[in-house]
Amino acid sequence: MQWRSLTRIIPAAAVTAIVAWPAVAAQGDDPDWPCIQRKVPELSLGQIWTDAELPQTAADWSKDAAVSALVVELSARRVPLPEAQEKISEYAKSLPEGERERRMTMLVQGLFDHMNRERADVIAGIARYAQRQRDMATLLRQEASAVDVLRAKPDVNPNEIVLRSDRLAFQTRIFQERAESLSFVCEVPTLIEQRLYALAKTIAEALKAR
Repeated sequence: MQWRSLTRIIPAAAVTAIVAWPAVAAQGDDPDWPCIQRKVPELSLGQIWTDAELPQTAADWSKDAAVSALVVELSARRVPLPEAQEKISEYAKSLPEGERERRMTMLVQGLFDHMNRERADVIAGIARYAQRQRDMATLLRQEASAVDVLRAKPDVNPNEIVLRSDRLAFQTRIFQERAESLSFVCEVPTLIEQRLYALAKTIAEALKAR
């Protein structure tokens, strides 16, 4: 394989460049945050709901079985956004006039609580993933340096050089694949935030349409 033949002679400096971590990071309070997107651990309700302040009854959304089920269904990203928005409109139309505002504001609070928690869990997962990448990068740099030292010895066993270089190449490739995967995962908190905002906007429109 071309990769294997190349990495049998790859110097430690080249491996160090490959596993530089993080390659690009956002400006922010957390220097270890690996994403280009700025780290915002939690959202505030005001970021997604710009209408009147929600009534205290909205906090009881989890006690309402219908609202709770709808929160779970609407927050799932596997449900296309237009379909989720249509479900909100249908739910609003199904409610008696005297119940509409109470139930719909409960839905807003429920979506915010549920999706904000989901987003925070994703951010925590990204941080754990990044830490494992940093640990792996350190090990790869150490192994690359050790292989360079071994290669410089006059009495080195060529088979050992090949074995360790091939193993280093394989581990470096895994590192790069994981780094590429992380770039996609970094988009998820923003996608959750955008979906939450769109759903809240649909609820606001449904309330004004009564």
